[in-house]
Amino acid sequence: MSQTLTTGTTIAAIATAIVPQQGSVGIVRVSGTQAIAIARALFHAPGSQPWETHRILYGYIRHPQTQQLVDEALLLIMKAPRSYTREDVVEFHCHGGIIAVQQVLQLCVEQGARLAQPGEFTLRAFLNGRLDLTQAESIADLVGAKSPQAAQTALAGLQGKLAQPIRQLRVTCLDILAEIEARIDFEEDLPPLDEEVVKAQLEQVLAEVTRILATADRGELLRTGLKVAIVGRPNVGKSSLLNAWSRSDRAIVTDLPGTTRDVVESHLVVGGIPIQVLDTAGIRETADMVEKIGVERSRHAASHADLVLLTIDAQAGWTPDDEEIYLQVQHRPVILVINKMDLVAEDRLKLLQSKIQNPKSKILTAAARNQGIDALEKAILAAVQSGDILAANLDLAINQRQAEALTRAQISLQQVQATIADRLPLDFWTIDLRGAIQALGEITGEEVTESVLDRIFSRFCIGK
Repeated sequence: MSQTLTTGTTIAAIATAIVPQQGSVGIVRVSGTQAIAIARALFHAPGSQPWETHRILYGYIRHPQTQQLVDEALLLIMKAPRSYTREDVVEFHCHGGIIAVQQVLQLCVEQGARLAQPGEFTLRAFLNGRLDLTQAESIADLVGAKSPQAAQTALAGLQGKLAQPIRQLRVTCLDILAEIEARIDFEEDLPPLDEEVVKAQLEQVLAEVTRILATADRGELLRTGLKVAIVGRPNVGKSSLLNAWSRSDRAIVTDLPGTTRDVVESHLVVGGIPIQVLDTAGIRETADMVEKIGVERSRHAASHADLVLLTIDAQAGWTPDDEEIYLQVQHRPVILVINKMDLVAEDRLKLLQSKIQNPKSKILTAAARNQGIDALEKAILAAVQSGDILAANLDLAINQRQAEALTRAQISLQQVQATIADRLPLDFWTIDLRGAIQALGEITGEEVTESVLDRIFSRFCIGK
């Protein structure tokens, strides 16, 4: 991507998903100094339609040499700087599918454009000052959002709700640095540095850095989702629970134990959090080789899940086999699901709950009757919140790269505090303060290397 940062060439890409025989519209996006010239060479607008910025023209795309008709289309014109990249941009809105957009893209290349690299349109928007780095990353998060809450968090980042506090923290650090360096350079001409004021400012900056850093787990949860494994003995109702929860018949349900032989997967959204639910084979000792493989996969799924729903049969109660399974999964967060509650008297259910010491969180369900699902979802959200993963009423959530930079800023600020406490000279204060300023600048892109840009934008889709 380094070459694209300096050449200023015109780039082109298909900006919509390509699905055979599906999709009504396909878009080819072109950005750069030759974008409008390429459009004029390929697009024929009948009548006297004005080629003005932010106009949509109707017409035909033709091969410039043979004049062969390629597609009936619309052309959107966006002249610099009022475009996504702050360059001249045109978009050919063609018929969907595969052939039309690929033919138009090939014609754009023949007219002098080159194929865009992943994320290059957004990279140009960043380099041309339209977006900062947090906004650019929020665009990728918005495209890949798996839940409405994840989309809202991405939109908040796109609106600058992360960049604004980060910039303010960096400005405060720069102000402190300027005050310190002024005392170093002009000690005799200025009053002594107010050390208490500096310490108070550093404390405030550090507190805000720590607060933002605490959203990293929430951000990861919103982006990747929660992996939940339903485990238990055979025939306790695991598959019925999955079907009731997902409101589908993803899993086969019979009265025969050991029906589920492999891990069955379903995707849900609970409280704005995407959840991957894994219905596993019943865990028991068996001589059946196929079932044995399923049991091993169940154990593996449970050991790698973010949350385990240990399901037992209310009729059978807490058995030694249930206890053995619990011992295998107790290193993970566990919710006990006491299923088939409709088949057991209320007083017996209460006695059963009181006898089971672990896990502490217990939910009653009757999966076959779709009962207890709401309580289960509330228990899952409570389990997430108890680990401080989902902080309430936050409208921002940082990603892994931002968290790494914030962690370095946090360490640098703590080191500045230690330097002050050790009564070291002012020159030593500036060393780690500069480190904090650089780390904060990397988040918004005010201080960023080309390799970091490559790493960020290579994860984008082509055409964005």
